[in-house]
Amino acid sequence: MAHIVTLPGDGIGPEIVAPTVALLERLVPDLTFEEHVFGGASIDAHGVAMTDDVLTAMRASDAVLLGAVGGPRWDTTDPAAPRPEQGLLGMRKELGLFANLRPVRPLEALYDASPLKRAGIEGTDLLVVRELTGGIYFGEKTRTATDASDLCHYTVAEVERIARVAFRAARTKVTSVDKANVLETSRQWRQTVHAVHAAEFSGVPLDDLLVDNAAMQLVANPSDFDVIVTENLFGDILSDIAAMLTGSLGMLPSASLGEEGGPGVFEPVHGSAPDIAGRGIANPLGAIWSAALMLDHLGEVDASARLLAAVEGVCRDGVLTRDVGGSASTAEVGDAVAARL
Repeated sequence: MAHIVTLPGDGIGPEIVAPTVALLERLVPDLTFEEHVFGGASIDAHGVAMTDDVLTAMRASDAVLLGAVGGPRWDTTDPAAPRPEQGLLGMRKELGLFANLRPVRPLEALYDASPLKRAGIEGTDLLVVRELTGGIYFGEKTRTATDASDLCHYTVAEVERIARVAFRAARTKVTSVDKANVLETSRQWRQTVHAVHAAEFSGVPLDDLLVDNAAMQLVANPSDFDVIVTENLFGDILSDIAAMLTGSLGMLPSASLGEEGGPGVFEPVHGSAPDIAGRGIANPLGAIWSAALMLDHLGEVDASARLLAAVEGVCRDGVLTRDVGGSASTAEVGDAVAARL
């Protein structure tokens, strides 16, 4: 019996987590759930984005299902003030979640929802493997009245372990994305990825792309990619670009994983969308798809496949929220997936 910690978070987070948990309870009755506040909701309740008690609960769980965090009420330029995103960064660091996996597979029923032409996205099925606990997000930060800096720092060991994740996931090839024509961290990144390739995965084709070219190619020729591996900041940006291939950020799932044996965190890629929070129109499919990734991770492979099949069926039926061209509410989409199950 697997135990799941749920973190609805802020904005539309609670609205998308609720129907997702209801589907999981229906699909795998043996799962148990424990809900906690996190992000901005935790700042309001406890003054910090993640309490020690919540971290302890996550460490004791089999997996974590997260909604979204953040919103304008907690936005600040004061470096001493708590921010919801500190909960995310702290969770990733404390749980050792160094690998963020973001599959991008546009569903045929939603091809016309993408801003790109159908011919350009047909056949796209790629995975962005983003290093999640290093780089500029975690480097030393300084700020004075006249200047500021953020250190981008990587060790060889950090690059080696994320490269291995990418090579193991590859079906046809790995594309390593960097900025090696400018950045020393990227030159080390490229050298290390190639060393891992030569020593352990020489049978997997490997190519390199500069991050600006990679952004262009994701829009121009997305079906050319299989696995993209890149550092933290570049992965954050490129995966959001890739999300638009599916028609909406609301469709994209993700899994954040560490070493074997620890809990993974599963969450949709989108943010808290405070502009539509409370209106009942948020797209829950990214969260539901993330739950399918979670089930697969927990060994519930059949249940995961059933949930994904239900999501695809609902999209074919046209029961969609407005971000992908429909008019259904969050609850109606959740009910439609349940009916499919």
